[in-house]
Amino acid sequence: MFVPTYCPACATALTDIELMEDSGPTTRLRCPACGWTHWNNPTPVLAAIVEYRGQVLLARNAAWAHKAYALITGFMEAGETPEEGITREIKEETNLDASALKLVGVYEFKRMNQVIIAYHAVADGEVRLSPELVDYKLYDLGDVKCWPAGTGYALADWLRTRGYEPQFTEWPRRVDPPAEA
Repeated sequence: MFVPTYCPACATALTDIELMEDSGPTTRLRCPACGWTHWNNPTPVLAAIVEYRGQVLLARNAAWAHKAYALITGFMEAGETPEEGITREIKEETNLDASALKLVGVYEFKRMNQVIIAYHAVADGEVRLSPELVDYKLYDLGDVKCWPAGTGYALADWLRTRGYEPQFTEWPRRVDPPAEA
């Protein structure tokens, strides 16, 4: 997660300044010269539990050092709804056409300062991965393992709606879990 060192408006070094906000005193990075404030608000990230031919599609990101597989994720573009955004991400990353979108829930991912908006999508077509992804696997609903992070909790919640008690696995200990997007 990027945290600025200098003010983007006047290039003065930012400092921690205590501000009185509605919720009480809060420390934020602020420019002492012009008053610009780095709010550090969470970034919304879209995630999809892609159901493909009756199975769950999980993919491995090319940037990940470990072999973990996860949901299809991405950022919303300006001017699109979350539904349009996740439909676009599914198409861009897997070449699949999504239908029957349904919101699963909203999940925190504090480590990356993100809020995950998770959907279930039924998808069809021929899988062709974008260069962002190096592999995918299809899992029967009873065999898919969840992970202890935002999108893993979304997958667990969705599995419960389908009558499955989720099984959790741990991420590899030698590296951090993957970023959501």
